Amino acid sequence: MAELENIAEPEQIEEALLEKPSLENRSGVRGTGEAKWYVVHTYSGHENKVKVNIEKIVENRGMQDLILEIVVPTEDRVEIKNGQRKVKTKKMFPGYVIVKMIVTNESWYLVRNTQGVTGFVGHGSEPIPLTNEEVRRMGIEKIYIDLDIDVGDTIKVINGPFESFMGAVEEVNMEKQTLRVKISMFGRDTPVELEFGQIDKI
Repeated sequence: MAELENIAEPEQIEEALLEKPSLENRSGVRGTGEAKWYVVHTYSGHENKVKVNIEKIVENRGMQDLILEIVVPTEDRVEIKNGQRKVKTKKMFPGYVIVKMIVTNESWYLVRNTQGVTGFVGHGSEPIPLTNEEVRRMGIEKIYIDLDIDVGDTIKVINGPFESFMGAVEEVNMEKQTLRVKISMFGRDTPVELEFGQIDKI
């Protein structure tokens, strides 16, 4: 693939980072200095390779305090063919990798120049972090959710194998952040346990 020729290998990025300590404000913090989740655009099919490459450079350079976690969000989809129920794992966002990081000049440079990465989602060179609500809906991190929900309420499932199903709440466990919902499947009411992050109240 010709378009990948100019993208740096992990070793080249490391060399560049080592060679250019004199660059002004290389480790300068951008934004608040807090670790947040950012969306990185990749060539389709390169998501897992990008994840591995970033993790490798982070480990080699001891940058675990700046780049904390790299996730390729997947979900299990239930497919029924010829009466057989199969669960297939699919990428939720093909062409994207989600990175939890503190954005400094150095961490930005590392991620942006990893082979297979085409850029951050944001304005120019300023990546825009995901909101807590976006993180919750994507299911990439456990966030305590203060959900105003009661037995008898109707909900819609927004991710996971029961996505798009609707049901009635039968039981709520605030401590575990889970609820039991009665969902109508194939003409039968089926009780399922869901996490708060998997549902929206209707």
